[in-house]
Amino acid sequence: MTRRPQRPQGKRPPERPSDYEERIADISRVVTVVKGGRRFSFRTVVVVGDLKGIVGVGIGRARSVPDSLKKAGERARQNLKKVPLLGTTIPHEITTEFGGAKVFMKPASPGTGLVAGGGMRAVLECAGVKDVLSKSQGSNNTLNVVNATMAALLTMKRPEDVALLRGKDVSQVSPVWARKRAEQNG
Repeated sequence: MTRRPQRPQGKRPPERPSDYEERIADISRVVTVVKGGRRFSFRTVVVVGDLKGIVGVGIGRARSVPDSLKKAGERARQNLKKVPLLGTTIPHEITTEFGGAKVFMKPASPGTGLVAGGGMRAVLECAGVKDVLSKSQGSNNTLNVVNATMAALLTMKRPEDVALLRGKDVSQVSPVWARKRAEQNG
């Protein structure tokens, strides 16, 4: 049996730089009731993305906040998904429910900004969405709002895909403002 080389005490290996932006959506203290009393731990929801259409969500549970953050970040990096973007916004309007949370998102013209709150904002920022109008209704449970936002982003279709399915030209199915921008550029 071979032994691993020991690293000097007190020296951590250098952290490798990440290409991903990390946002903490929620940190909550949870309690497990056991025979001897209550056991406290922390649940953390972390959103990770490259700001170019790749985003992931991870949940970490541990007895301390730093450990739960580390676990959540690792799980979010394992859960990365590609979401379709149309420039700096989303391709079309969408309403999605997850648990008691209901989220509505609508594409916005360039320069509008990100109109979203809480966990929804964290997901959209990490995905690289810069212009969108959104509303969160029903439950304000951050985990459910984050999951509803992810579900909405993952069910979106690019105008090219919709045009192919319908047998139409891309200009017939893309949003009006996108058509105007294409006419100005081309």
